[in-house]
Amino acid sequence: MTQTTKINRQMVLASRPFGAPTADNFNLVQSEKPTPKAGEVLLRTVFLSLDPYMRGRMNDAKSYADPVALNEVMVGGSVCRVEQSNHDDYKIGDWVVAFGGWQDYSVINGSELLKLDSNMVKPSHALGVLGMPGLTAYMGLLDIGQPKAGDTVVVAAATGAVGSLVGQIAKLKGCKVVGIAGGETKCKYAVETLGFDHCLDHKSENLAEQLAEVCSSGIDVYFENVGGKVFDAVMPLLNSCARIPLCGLISQYNATELPSGPDRLSLLMGTLLVKRIKMQGFIVFDDYGHRYNEFSEQMVKWLMAGEIKYKEHMIDGLENSVSAFIGLLKGENFGKLVVRVGPDDLT
Repeated sequence: MTQTTKINRQMVLASRPFGAPTADNFNLVQSEKPTPKAGEVLLRTVFLSLDPYMRGRMNDAKSYADPVALNEVMVGGSVCRVEQSNHDDYKIGDWVVAFGGWQDYSVINGSELLKLDSNMVKPSHALGVLGMPGLTAYMGLLDIGQPKAGDTVVVAAATGAVGSLVGQIAKLKGCKVVGIAGGETKCKYAVETLGFDHCLDHKSENLAEQLAEVCSSGIDVYFENVGGKVFDAVMPLLNSCARIPLCGLISQYNATELPSGPDRLSLLMGTLLVKRIKMQGFIVFDDYGHRYNEFSEQMVKWLMAGEIKYKEHMIDGLENSVSAFIGLLKGENFGKLVVRVGPDDLT
């Protein structure tokens, strides 16, 4: 069933996953289109962002945000058209960014929306290069990583929504950039299109040896969004006073127990101490939401000048969001994963 003017399709959390999520953890239901109250706006979802953090919200565990309740709509950022407005700042037809979730229609207080330029050529970019992933890359690298010309910067998930931007920004700052990605095609794209100096396949059996070879002078900044064996390869190569912005650990999101093998916590702590390494986690909108305009102004300039390249992986249909999300956690996407839920204009 496609998006209509009367029915609200909603993808809800049917059960909590143990390990990797499956289709059985979700349920596509239908409800009536909601009605906005005073100060609220009725939105129709056109684009839905799928992001790794959503896996953590499926768990009933304490975190920086409340978990999704069972039988409630999955959370997510969205680019929407205003269908009905009870707020003076918005009119019917406006493009807005919202946290509307995995559904056709949502009602949100106008104070919680971000209005987009009506002439924006690709509104979906507000979910990626000009949205949360872009802000994550920009602030994490520049504010925490503080790269200097000549530094060696390593980033995992190098062709993903965040990693691809981290590497390009680092190149603009005069750094040597080494990406780590999954497969020959992605690695070739990182070097030939994004301008990375090197990109290594994390599936290689000798990843650590390859990384040591291309980072012969060590690593000054490691942008961490994966964890696991990638960080194991990076840690011995970290230079004194290296910086590690930490925004995610996708390799661990489906884990049901601690990794086997020796406890490496003492090794990590010893490395941080002896080499005086700065490792800082951050939640992008909590920590840097107030600096969005600063980021947006600079990123738009880079995009318009052709200095930043950006790739979307677009999926059609809300009904395909579950399989796309499961694939995202396996690294099957190539670029920022976005679901086209409905047409730009629905009549």
